[in-house]
Amino acid sequence: MVAEDFESVLKGKYPAKAHAKRTVELLPSKPSEGLIYLEATHTKLQEDNDSPEHFRQRRYFFYLTGCNIADSYFTYDIKTQKSTLFIPAIDPDDVIWSGLPLTAEDAAKKYDVDEVKYSDEVNEILSSFASANASATVYAIENQIDASVKIDVFKNKDLKEVKKAIEEARVIKDEYEIAMIRKANQISGWAHKAVTKRAKTAKNESELQAAFMEVCIANNAKEMAYHPIMAAGRAAATLHYVDNSQPFGHKLNLLIDAGAEWENYASDITRTFPLNGKFTPDSRALYDVVLRMQEETTVMIKANVHWDDIHLHAHKVAIDGLIKIGILKGDPQAILEARTSAAFFPHGLGHYLGLDTHDVGGNPNSKDKDIMFRYLRLRNKIPAGSVVTVEPGLYFCEFIIKPFLEDEKHKQFIDESVLNRFWDVGGVRIEDNVLVTENGSENLTDAIKAADEIEALFK
Repeated sequence: MVAEDFESVLKGKYPAKAHAKRTVELLPSKPSEGLIYLEATHTKLQEDNDSPEHFRQRRYFFYLTGCNIADSYFTYDIKTQKSTLFIPAIDPDDVIWSGLPLTAEDAAKKYDVDEVKYSDEVNEILSSFASANASATVYAIENQIDASVKIDVFKNKDLKEVKKAIEEARVIKDEYEIAMIRKANQISGWAHKAVTKRAKTAKNESELQAAFMEVCIANNAKEMAYHPIMAAGRAAATLHYVDNSQPFGHKLNLLIDAGAEWENYASDITRTFPLNGKFTPDSRALYDVVLRMQEETTVMIKANVHWDDIHLHAHKVAIDGLIKIGILKGDPQAILEARTSAAFFPHGLGHYLGLDTHDVGGNPNSKDKDIMFRYLRLRNKIPAGSVVTVEPGLYFCEFIIKPFLEDEKHKQFIDESVLNRFWDVGGVRIEDNVLVTENGSENLTDAIKAADEIEALFK
């Protein structure tokens, strides 16, 4: 698909039937019959309040329906491949407050399902299916079955397989899903540019968060894929900084990690830029190392390459760059084997991206004894059609680095006199969203990142 064509793709329907079929193919038991049963997020009131909690659709439900309506249900007959969506019936008492909801007829036109019924028919359909198919198994997700639903009419229940199958299916994106991620990236790229421009006059982090969200909401991307990070100065060394309220004063840089959703599909973009429009020599030197880390690892991406190997290369580039700056000293291979670079690059190079920011299927291993790989959210060979983030970073967090300085194994490789110049730099991270192809990759993020281009924006 040509990048410019994604808008035409989005004029079609979300391919829910194809997703259901793929999910069945990935069920470990390979059933020839049975029923998949899923539920949407249920409306829940805030504690001690008559307003509902913020709605976020269950991603497993959305993947098989494309439906963003709360309190809905879904069944899929494995043998006949018939999909049925159940949406809430029209409540006359609620229309005056919330307006007329989607009717079953309208929903049948909007969603890629075979039939649309109202939710008060769910139990009748389940009972009917179970009676007609006594030996069939119902595949549902544990702890996502409402107490009012009579799933016990089935003699055979499996509450594990379908969740795992959907997670595996979600790794490889189809054309429509990629178009959604492109759209989320496009809008987020506009918003990142707005933040850079607003930095000329902004006095605090909150102003820049507002600038980002204004562009997203104005372009109908009202949901953020995650809480935006607007980390100025030393706060950039906090990986998931969420304060976003501090004044700038004389702080050097801003690290912005922010991305909007488009119909539940995420973007995840990070940029770092000087608040006064001009990198200091130390900030520029560090920025160039991180940019090189990102560019070289992105070139390595193609189908069936193991993500561990790409992540390892990022550390090698980081070590080389930090030696040239003077922060690290000694033999690069010895530094790599000691894992000293993890003091400055403590997280993984990236993760899968899709219906979740940290999308499913990455096979992480938080118990890995190797500190270089412990925090990776992606530990697989990456298939064509998957979307990954590439987000190297270098940070100066005293809480992380000081224990390394107290350890002779690491201390010998760190020049503290040079290191002390960089605390106020805070940290640099650069992140793009990349589509894996058979022979390479395609960068879906077009927000500017060359240092000279960033400085030119301020001029």
